[in-house]
Amino acid sequence: MTSKEAFVALNLLDQIGPIRARRLLEGFDRPECILGAKREQLERVPGIGPETAHSIVSWESQINLAQELTDCERLNCRIIAQDDPDYPANLLQIYDPPLVLYVRGTLEWRDQSGIAVVGSRRSTPYGKESARRLSVQLARAGVTVVSGGARGIDSSAHFGALDAKGRTLCVLGNGMNLVYPPENHNLFEQIRESGALLTEFPLNRPPDRRSFPIRNRIVAGMTLGTVVVEASLESGALITANLANDYGRQVFALPGSIQSPQSKGCHRLIKEGAKLCETSEDILSEFEYLFPESETRAHSPRIRDLNDSESKVFRMIQRQPMHIDEIVRESELSIAGVSLTLLQLEMKGFVFQQPGHLYHPMG
Repeated sequence: MTSKEAFVALNLLDQIGPIRARRLLEGFDRPECILGAKREQLERVPGIGPETAHSIVSWESQINLAQELTDCERLNCRIIAQDDPDYPANLLQIYDPPLVLYVRGTLEWRDQSGIAVVGSRRSTPYGKESARRLSVQLARAGVTVVSGGARGIDSSAHFGALDAKGRTLCVLGNGMNLVYPPENHNLFEQIRESGALLTEFPLNRPPDRRSFPIRNRIVAGMTLGTVVVEASLESGALITANLANDYGRQVFALPGSIQSPQSKGCHRLIKEGAKLCETSEDILSEFEYLFPESETRAHSPRIRDLNDSESKVFRMIQRQPMHIDEIVRESELSIAGVSLTLLQLEMKGFVFQQPGHLYHPMG
């Protein structure tokens, strides 16, 4: 049995989580040794009682390791164990790293400098647009955007990175062969082609209320910092932020309306010490050793790249934020022409839209 196979087998056992696995590895050094140990040896490890020891000793009767490995190969899913050189270094630094990561897509060295962008599933148009805008800016600066693939803010963050033709990683709260939420099937396929889908959960593990907080620690643990774009006081995004803080990572929060329940979580984070974030510069300035100013500028949009219509509309919005109806009147372009031009300006990172079709210059 290889080390990777032993890690996968341990991960398949319900009794074994990251904390127990760490204690076992401290006692036995190699995962193969854990599976081959006697019950009395296992029970000497702190936190390993008779029930867990029995589960390990009888592991072959409880799981189908060969089937899991075969199904992963059929799915074109790679498994990365803790001792694999491709295992994310940031994740190894937390106190409860996953035993294995199931990966579809590719991991690259620059993903070590990723930033998490997270928020509420029940997001507002302001929140979704802000998440997309921030992610466009980050991706254009060469930053890998990491999120959880959920409805709302997470999906908007992934879409933003993809719009900018950048890299994005999605950490799932279920087995790799399941799609949740189901409407994100196409999004996940795009992420797989432009980054990677990751999960620590074995195949066929459905999502539930317990799996998402477990997932959140990976999002926080594998990134340099976490940006909470929009979150109520009960949002799971606050769990991610608190985990990031526990791991010694930077936490950012986007302010919103004081009347919006979906911004109260962000405002509390700011009160507790999170850095107020309005644009990607607020994030990148914290990591200047990784993203020097010259590099950021190199990825910034340039006015000379705009066509005549785009340049005309952008210069109007530069003077002051404008409603789409005002732009149509002053530009003397058709409503269809203005809509297309605004979409192109958004995609290129020059403007962003707030609720009510009000357009602002970026940055």
